[in-house]
Order: sequence, then structure tokens, then C-alpha cells
Amino acid sequence: MSISAGDSVRLEIHPETPQTRLMERAAQRINRDGLALCPTDAGYALVWSLNGTGAEERARRLRQLDSRHPFTLFCRSISDASRFARLDDPAFRLLRRLSPGPVTFILPASGQLPNRLKQGARSKRRDIGIRIPEHPVALALLEACGDVLLSTTLRSPDMDADEAPFLGNEADEVADLWLHAVDVMLDAGHCAPGPTSIIDCTLPAPDVVRQGFQPVDLA
Repeated sequence: MSISAGDSVRLEIHPETPQTRLMERAAQRINRDGLALCPTDAGYALVWSLNGTGAEERARRLRQLDSRHPFTLFCRSISDASRFARLDDPAFRLLRRLSPGPVTFILPASGQLPNRLKQGARSKRRDIGIRIPEHPVALALLEACGDVLLSTTLRSPDMDADEAPFLGNEADEVADLWLHAVDVMLDAGHCAPGPTSIIDCTLPAPDVVRQGFQPVDLA
């Protein structure tokens, strides 16, 4: 079932066995420079294709982000991640142990990553955030799109500080705030809240720089 809001479409997706037809419909929009809302294992996220420069600019405006803000690359597998990031032995072992799951890895970027996405804010080396989500819908969308996706978490710049925190994991709340601004929402109901844990693998030794809602232990 789908619900339209202007030019935006809200697709009701089964959270465990996503309907192939609906996933392909969403992928077509994304691959045409569309911006989407997708459930993950750490809240809903804005996602778009690697070549979706128009969608990326819309995401920046919606989140009120400057051009230096880094985005995260959603991958289906470690093999996908290795196309865009350099994995030394410690980083590879961590990805293998903690992925898929609600963990973002900061890794040195490889030469295959478009220059506009290489970020140097966290270290002197250019880096990229990599995540392999565990949510079935996110993985099915990656499969339908046929490649990695760029993503950013949902944070409403207009949220009043006195209001309850926006966790970005309740489908109706996400739709109320964001549906009008995207091309398609994959509504799989509520999902786990964020944020992800962040592990910086550009340091001499990998370090947890943020513990997420599911803390990680590197020991």
C-alpha cells in the first residue's frame, strides 16, 4: 500500500520480508536523484544514491548542514566497504565482528570515493563513515538500488529544546516531520532508536568516539 503526500510517496513495507515490487519502486526514485526516508537499526535515515548530487544538496538544506559535514556510506557488505575505504587488519576484524549492526566506522577513504565526499575534519587523512545496517528493509533497498547509498541521520533543526527528544524511530512522527521534503518514505513501522556507536579507525589504534544506544566493547 502507498500513501501520497504531494509528490512524496509513503510505502508500507513489511519490516522483516520487504516486498520486492515496493523496494524496486523506491530504488527507481532514488536512482533518479531522489531523496528517501529509510528505516535502519538505529532510527530512520535520509538516504540517496552516490551520484545523487541534487538529493545530497536537498539533504544538506533540510539538515542545515555546511559543505564540510561528512555523510555516512551505507554498504551491503565488507566487500562493498573495501571499495571506498582502506581496511587494515584491525579495522577489517572490527567490521567483521560488529557488522551488520548500529555501528559507524570512520575509515581512510580510497581512491574510488568521489572527492566531494572525502572529509578531513576528524584527522589529517581524508576519511569516510561506513556502516553496514542490520535492518532488513535497509539491506533490501541497497540490493534493489544495486550499489551503496549515502545517508545522514534525522535531526530536526526546528525542534524546540523543551520538547521531548526526537529519536527518529517512530514512523508516524518521522512522516509528520519529513515526508513532505522527500520523494519516498519506506514505512516499516517503528524501529530501534539511535544513535549508532562510532569507532574511529584512522587513529593509531581504533577508538570508540561515541557510544550509541547499543554500546560496543573493543576489548
